[in-house]
Amino acid sequence: MPRFFIDKPACDAVTITGEDAKHISRSLRMKIGEKLTLCDKQGTDYLCEIAGLSDSAVNLNVLSSETNKSEPTVKVTLYQGLPKGDKFDSVVQKSTELGVYKIAPIIMERSVSRPNDKSCAKKVVRWQKIADEAAKQCERGILPEVEDITSFNAALDRIFSHQKVLVCYEGGGDSPASIITSELTDIALIIGPEGGISDDEIAALKNRGAQILTLGKRILRTETAPVCALSVIMLLTGNM
Repeated sequence: MPRFFIDKPACDAVTITGEDAKHISRSLRMKIGEKLTLCDKQGTDYLCEIAGLSDSAVNLNVLSSETNKSEPTVKVTLYQGLPKGDKFDSVVQKSTELGVYKIAPIIMERSVSRPNDKSCAKKVVRWQKIADEAAKQCERGILPEVEDITSFNAALDRIFSHQKVLVCYEGGGDSPASIITSELTDIALIIGPEGGISDDEIAALKNRGAQILTLGKRILRTETAPVCALSVIMLLTGNM
């Protein structure tokens, strides 16, 4: 069933405008009487019936509502070392599908990509659109936020505001199963860029209490590691 996000909880009737209205009427060619799902970005789904439509507006009657069943019990914020090229597009899409709560691109010591402010702003807009589309496709109850690009040092305090800080490190560490439990509800997950996390960065994270994880003996690409780590987290917390 087609799915769209709205900015606030729905009442008895809702009107959709803009690109979503055009998509419903032109691309999907939906008709009066057909049903679709709205989500309020806060975890509630609304079953709706089309009461009237045009290219500019779609009028919906709300038939029922229920708590979204797709959201995991754990909120994972991914702090991803900024990779080269368009690799981050894939990171955003796959992480959203796997249940990530927020995505924070960070420039680390070994990051090759270091875009200027204007380029950063454009990238974040594009990544947010990718996250939004992925959230619709996999029936998420929220739209994961892609935060502004920042430096590793600037992100440190925010990283350690989470319940648990997990760092995936190619230099070895503890097994995920020895650390991750179903009781965890708020995780900061840190993945390095192509060159990995530097010695100084690992030291800074360890000194503040981060736990170092290994994802196995194979060296994973920077765009593969978050997919692997999120899958493991969702499994060990009972969300897969």
